[in-house]
Amino acid sequence: MYLENKNNREREMSETGAPEHPVRAGRGKPDAVLGNLGEFRLLEGFSGMRETQKVQQSGASTTAHCVIYTDSYDPTHEEDSPDFGVITLQRTGHTFRSETSPLLGFSDSPGTGFTYLTLQEQSWDGCSGEAEGRCQLGSEVTGLSRSLLTEKSEPQDGPLFSFMLSGRLRYCLKTSKVASIFILVILCSLFFSIYPDHGNPWQMLAVSSTASFTRNLSDFRDSALLRLQMGGPFLRRPIAEAPREYVLVQVEQSGEEGSRRRRGQQVIYNWTIPIHSQGNEQILMSRAFEMLSSGPVSITIQAFLQDSEVIPLSMTYQSLYVNVETQVVIAGIILAGVYVLIIFEIVHRTLAAMLGSLAALAALAVIGDRPSLITVVEWIDYETLALLFGMMVLVAIFSETGFFDYCAVKAYHLSRGRVWPMITILCLIAAILSAFLDNVTTMMLFTPVTIRLCEVLNLDPRHVLIAEVIFTNIGGAATAVGDPPNVIIVSNQDLRKTGIDFAAFTGYMFLGICLVLLTSFPFLRLLYWNKKLYNREPMEIVELKHEILVWKQTAQRINPASREETAVKCLLMHKVHNLESVLRNKLKTFQREISQEDKNWENNIQELQKKHRITDKVLLVKCVSVLAVVICVFFLNSFIPSIHLDLGWIAILGALWLLVLADVQDFEIILHRVEWATLLFFASLFVLMEALAQLQLIDYIGEQTAALIKSVPDEQRLAIAIILVMWVSALVSSLIDNIPFTATMIPVLINLSQDADVNLPVRPLIFALAMGACLGGNGTLIGASANVVCAGIAEQHGYGFSFMEFFRLGFPMMLLTSTVGMCYLLVTHVGLGWNT
Repeated sequence: MYLENKNNREREMSETGAPEHPVRAGRGKPDAVLGNLGEFRLLEGFSGMRETQKVQQSGASTTAHCVIYTDSYDPTHEEDSPDFGVITLQRTGHTFRSETSPLLGFSDSPGTGFTYLTLQEQSWDGCSGEAEGRCQLGSEVTGLSRSLLTEKSEPQDGPLFSFMLSGRLRYCLKTSKVASIFILVILCSLFFSIYPDHGNPWQMLAVSSTASFTRNLSDFRDSALLRLQMGGPFLRRPIAEAPREYVLVQVEQSGEEGSRRRRGQQVIYNWTIPIHSQGNEQILMSRAFEMLSSGPVSITIQAFLQDSEVIPLSMTYQSLYVNVETQVVIAGIILAGVYVLIIFEIVHRTLAAMLGSLAALAALAVIGDRPSLITVVEWIDYETLALLFGMMVLVAIFSETGFFDYCAVKAYHLSRGRVWPMITILCLIAAILSAFLDNVTTMMLFTPVTIRLCEVLNLDPRHVLIAEVIFTNIGGAATAVGDPPNVIIVSNQDLRKTGIDFAAFTGYMFLGICLVLLTSFPFLRLLYWNKKLYNREPMEIVELKHEILVWKQTAQRINPASREETAVKCLLMHKVHNLESVLRNKLKTFQREISQEDKNWENNIQELQKKHRITDKVLLVKCVSVLAVVICVFFLNSFIPSIHLDLGWIAILGALWLLVLADVQDFEIILHRVEWATLLFFASLFVLMEALAQLQLIDYIGEQTAALIKSVPDEQRLAIAIILVMWVSALVSSLIDNIPFTATMIPVLINLSQDADVNLPVRPLIFALAMGACLGGNGTLIGASANVVCAGIAEQHGYGFSFMEFFRLGFPMMLLTSTVGMCYLLVTHVGLGWNT
């Protein structure tokens, strides 16, 4: 894809004096040794060769040999070596051996038809003088890659003192960063290992109207909270009126007498749990009680039933050493630390999520609520991970057909070579598809097409991808199946009783999102007014930079486990060095001009259609068929209850179908295209969010929101409640995952609407929650799953965007869309009275 100008670049290498080693591949056709690695094959099967011998050393130089061969090769000896040490190719006309050679080499023989080359090791570090002794090639290749990366980042000009000072400063900052993070990890690991996992065994009991249960707890030491969990046939949601049948849990503690207290204090907590008379499912209820001191605690449980029946219950308790406010502060500090690591790109976002998860687990262990390994594993949402993995496999096979390049050319043709009509079309299609498909699926299909299209037009794919993912999140809020928070709301049985079903929810949200889209497109154009969508460099320089990045990433991914892989990595790093030399020469001599919109788009269309065609039509038919079936089952899964498959299972089964139909033999190619870092990021994020929920952060936000609504006067309560729920949902969903927040806020809002003192309808509160949770995902890079998936795929293609790049475009769009959505809610519910 990016090697079309290879011959021109290699010609410029020889003209500009770049370190090059010309050979003859064939007869009379000059080519670079490392310019086309496809002509070389590594030697295999050394078991039957002769024993190694030592090579005679010439002068003071020491050589280590690595052998490659080609079917037709007329070698030329290269005498000059690069200043900072690279690998030169040398033909040996005699039989040679070396104990230190990564590969065993043998001379060319007339009968074999092969010609062998040796890799002559010279000074790898140009700044350190002559190398002393012999080293293994694997470590030298690693040193070479580091020196090349360091050379690119360090200044080439300027005084020696400023160069040394800046280098030392960078070294000190890097060392301080690594040391600080390592100390944090060690402390969290120690805290997590010191405090044991109590296990919290459950106790079975039976109560009735005449028989109660009493349990005395004597040793609480310095506990601040008593967490009590009850299991039984309870109602899932609280009710406004007094229940007829219920279980009363009474927690009583007497404070100890002290010097400041003339008499002991006594506190009694009453917890009423309504009973489901026809229920046969065990429902778990949990509540925390504040303790006064380390005095004894008495727990009394009694059932109040209409008939003389016995209710079976289960109970467990746990003592916590930190109160709720302190837990919330700890959770806030951990969340802020994770965002600092991601925003300033101190570490990769996956490592930041892993560090945050470890810190949250250590905090739970310190307060006395350390989870077991089984519990932590249960916190991970495997349905989402299965959906991501299955779709990644489908897209990886789909990309082999050339379909994405073909779609890019068609989009270019449809927009008639104009950029903004093309971006508008892409964003609109993404919004429409995400209304019926999962946002993650939509971005997995759109991201490769967008990247290839931007490469054709010499556009920067980052800005176009950010615009697409923004409109994907907006379009996902339009229907009940477009975004996970909407699915959670529609699936709630209590909300269905209030009339919020699939049709009612979709009809109301679809109208509001259409208004949001009408205002979003002009605002997007305003945000991009001063953005240079075209690359500032010419297309040749852009492709050369991207080619260097691809070669470098390929070399870094090779794990030199064998001698052959070590040699290949060495060749790749030398290729990177040669291309960087050409790039530096082009940047010095070429006058940069910002590309303008293509006026000859019709001629370009014809040339592009000749280049980018469908490469495998049979595989394309198979991929389209399987993908169409998967998408149809995605859509039908929400309407047909007989399909007992979640989205994750559907994606996994679709991947298996396509793997069988495509007859994939080399799974390594497919697995290399799976974004394992993205999958690990989501797994760590699930653990982090659940741990923050255990630290009472989400419950605290819900309780404070309800308290603010209750404090507003009656005549203004509905409008203030809509505004508060809308903006709290939007801002919180920008910072944390909107799935646990939505699941936590639904019972809070239901309870608030059934409170006789508040007297609020539930529909506007739920619609405000859905609108804010979906639109708030555009606030930050980790606010929605589609954002992270798009960033991961773009990073794999060499166009990754940072947290701040997304924030500068996504957060203003989130503010605008949330404002429009809030106005729509206020007009319909407060002005028009659509509350029933």
